[in-house]
Amino acid sequence: MQAYDYQKIEKKWQDIWDKYHIYKTEEISTKPKFYVLDMFPYPSGAGLHVGHPKGYIATDIVARMKMMEGYNVLHPMGWDAFGLPAENYAIEHKIHPRIAVQDNINRFKEQLRKIGFTYDWSREINTTDPEYYKWTQWIFLQMYKKGLAYLSDEPVNWCPHCKTVLANEEVIQGKCERCGTPVIKKRIKEWVLKMTAYADRLLKGLKTLNWEKSIIEQQKNWIGRSEGAEIKFMITGSQLSLDVFTTRLDTIFGCTYVVIAPEHKIISSLRDKITNIDEVDRYIEIAQNKSDLERTDLAKEKSGKELKGIKAINPFTKEEVSVFVSDYVLPYYGTGAIMAVPAHDERDFEFAKKYNLPIKEVIRPVDSHRLSELPFVEDGILINSGKFNGLTSSQARKEILEFGEKNKFARKAVHYKMHDWVFSRQRYWGEPFPIVYCRQCYLDCKHKDKLVLNKDYTVIDGKEYMIVPVPEKDLPVKLPEVKKYEPTGTTQSPLANIKNWIQTKCPVCGKPALREANTMPQWAGSCWYYLRYIDPHNDKELVSFEKQKYWLPVDLYVGGAEHATRHLLYARFWHKFLYDIGVVSTKEPFKELKHVGLILAEDGRKMSKRWKNVVNPDDIVRDYGADALRLYEMFMGPFDQPVAWSTKGVVGMKRFLDRVWDFYQSKIALIKSDTSIKENQELEKLVHQTIKKVTNDINDFRFNVAISQLMVLANKMREIQNVTRQDLEIFLKLLSPFAPHICEELWQNMKQSPESHFKSIFQEKWPQYNKEIIQDEKINFIIQINGKFRDKFISHPGITQEEAKRTALQSDRIKKWIKGKKILKVIFVSDKLINIVTQD
Repeated sequence: MQAYDYQKIEKKWQDIWDKYHIYKTEEISTKPKFYVLDMFPYPSGAGLHVGHPKGYIATDIVARMKMMEGYNVLHPMGWDAFGLPAENYAIEHKIHPRIAVQDNINRFKEQLRKIGFTYDWSREINTTDPEYYKWTQWIFLQMYKKGLAYLSDEPVNWCPHCKTVLANEEVIQGKCERCGTPVIKKRIKEWVLKMTAYADRLLKGLKTLNWEKSIIEQQKNWIGRSEGAEIKFMITGSQLSLDVFTTRLDTIFGCTYVVIAPEHKIISSLRDKITNIDEVDRYIEIAQNKSDLERTDLAKEKSGKELKGIKAINPFTKEEVSVFVSDYVLPYYGTGAIMAVPAHDERDFEFAKKYNLPIKEVIRPVDSHRLSELPFVEDGILINSGKFNGLTSSQARKEILEFGEKNKFARKAVHYKMHDWVFSRQRYWGEPFPIVYCRQCYLDCKHKDKLVLNKDYTVIDGKEYMIVPVPEKDLPVKLPEVKKYEPTGTTQSPLANIKNWIQTKCPVCGKPALREANTMPQWAGSCWYYLRYIDPHNDKELVSFEKQKYWLPVDLYVGGAEHATRHLLYARFWHKFLYDIGVVSTKEPFKELKHVGLILAEDGRKMSKRWKNVVNPDDIVRDYGADALRLYEMFMGPFDQPVAWSTKGVVGMKRFLDRVWDFYQSKIALIKSDTSIKENQELEKLVHQTIKKVTNDINDFRFNVAISQLMVLANKMREIQNVTRQDLEIFLKLLSPFAPHICEELWQNMKQSPESHFKSIFQEKWPQYNKEIIQDEKINFIIQINGKFRDKFISHPGITQEEAKRTALQSDRIKKWIKGKKILKVIFVSDKLINIVTQD
């Protein structure tokens, strides 16, 4: 009997699949399409560990099954190669990022090829390719033209270690998500994308997506939509006012002071009137060096400084109230100013007690017997609120707003926790901005009075410069080749020191001009890469409208849950913008999303060179084979759950494949010589049950359950002597997405076709189960009363709601639970349970 030489077999079929372009995708086909996408990797290290391929194996299994089901499958791969990870790796190893990236890509591709994926490498993309980032720059220009890209000099997150600005999404618990260094606030001129303009649409679009609930909730919470009101508090003796945002307008009569963020611009406008300005300045300096997490920590003692000499007027009571500056108020939430109602807010109560400020109760509990202990933070009945006394909180919010709107000192407002996306990085390895700054164009401008700072012009070293977008015909603006690229640690990227690049000619007037020195963040190229896979060689447009109309949306997207409030949010924002300008035809990019559970080391910790617990997939493929690796990673446990690696588990999968190999070697010769073998009815039923289960389990990402079922079928086939050719073929087809190499080898051995007539198993049809054969399958059907288990019965699959209800009502156990009660409704879950809801 021929031995199972997995190393020889796996290389053989990888070469043949490449030779015959088995996985090359048709451009546009009459077949139904299926676009399955992996979150492409950062080629920032020396290679993959066994945790990385888990998601890729899952998408490969789905892609193979869909190919066999008759779909035109797009399953591409590329490289997210710009940004901090790649640059930091290059700095550590003292090589140029471009060289490091290419070396790492070559290493990644070598490893991926050994595992046997269905990638169409003719569509490979690289975000650092000028022909790719030309279109990233093009999208930025369209955003700039539409007013969605603007310059800002607001305080931003600065990582002292990475020496660059970070977006809020890159700050985790007050620290840089890349290196763990505490983040500080720094005022730097930055390009910002107006993401908040799409906040409502980003929220609304979530309702249309087949995404995991946890990811949807993370996006909802990050966007953080709050409906409320803005109230205008005039500053006594001044024409200035404070716009205060609140979601609890029903408590306005209990406002006894207001609090502003240390960054609030009104402080500079009132400097001459603030009698303790030196104390205030010292407090602000300390506050601005704290992270947002430190500032908003509910457990920390609240601090602040009163702006002495300043009072604000509550427009509803006409009373003067004190104005405080405190670090627990953030500048970008709401208006950067809040009204404090210490009787009905725990934080305000704590602050008022500390500084001996008035506390005025204006809401009492609806239940008059309940004691109103301060602070009472729930809705209730208004008291001490003038003509609004006696109203419920919900009624009062409406009527008080109407009163405020009528008198023009309040208006309805919606604010978001999410804010605009800081888009500049003070690093070398990123996409250059297609922007130049021209002094001459500013001097020549005849309507300087109409220019808007940070929109039409900016100030550099005390001089005004016009903002000039690079013409589309001149794209891409290429990143210059340099020897020294380390971050400067200043507010400028290393590009600012490259005179022959930074100094250029204005595309409008031809006079000397300056390029934008900062680069785009690593997220830029990944915002739209799924579109370029559709049309990777198009040098005329970002993507053919006809091709994207065929392929979009992405049917299945698989990757890490850590990208819920970064990449996934950014990509949805860009996609909606591209929809608005007519580049894409769908409102959302990704139809279904699955997240990958981490593979931990055998010691239960995250795999890391630091812990010396990394397992290299090359070693596993060498010692046990790619098919054993693929099977084991899918068999470890539920796909979305973390699980620890076990090499013993791979050994178990290799033994399973050995048994399959030996069994087929013994049966193939018999099948060839005897075509009169009859179907065993017991086996036939199990085969069709397995077809149904494996198909459904692959679609539902229950890979471990599917493999278990295949093992059951394999064991049964070994027990039974009269296994037919059809049984053998069906089993190989079902196993082939999981273990493609061994199945291709056995399939071709059975077919004995010459290579000139080669037809891959993946060009065959996926098996279909026969409902009649499995119709006598039995299931345990649950009966619930008001959501609680009360009985069960044996049923056939496909039982109708009426049949289940009739059977349930005939049960003596159920009769006692519903006796004398009215049935309000019946909840039916096919093949699982019936829940009878009664009125007590």
